[in-house]
Amino acid sequence: MTNRASRLALIQDIITTNDVSSQAEIVLLLARKGVTVTQATLSRDLEILGAVKISKGPNGLCYAIPDDGTGTPITKDSSRLSRAMSELAASVDYSGNIVVVRTSPGAASYLASTIDRSGLDSIIGTVAGDDTVMLVTRDPSGGATVCQELQDLARA
Repeated sequence: MTNRASRLALIQDIITTNDVSSQAEIVLLLARKGVTVTQATLSRDLEILGAVKISKGPNGLCYAIPDDGTGTPITKDSSRLSRAMSELAASVDYSGNIVVVRTSPGAASYLASTIDRSGLDSIIGTVAGDDTVMLVTRDPSGGATVCQELQDLARA
C-alpha cells in the first residue's frame, strides 16, 4: 500500500513525463508501477495536485500540473491548502517568525509545495525535510498568526 504523499508524487511524475488525457490512463500507469487506486481516489488526488487539462497540439487535451512550465496560472485559494493541511499535518508550532509543521514521513515536500503555491503573502518561503516543513514569515513576529491560520485550515 502506498501512502498518499508517495502516490501524489508518483501521479505528478506520471503527468509531467507522459501526455495523459484520461484518468483511466493514469490508473493504468499507476498499476504498472504497482499502485492500485480507485477512480474516486485518483479524482481527489488530481484535485489536490491542481491538475488541469491543457491543449498539447496534436495530442489534444492532456493533464498538466501548474508550475510544470505550461504557463497555466495557479488558482491561489485556501481550499487546496486546507485539504493538504487536514490530511498531512500532524502538528503546527512556532517561534518568532518561524513556523514548523510536522507531517507523516515523506509528506513534507508535498505540503511545502502546496504552501508555497497557496498565495499566502505572510509567508516568505518554506524548507522541507522528510517529515518537517519550516516556514519563514514576512513579519518578524508573525509566527503566531501564521501558525493559527494553518491550524484553522487543518480543521476546516
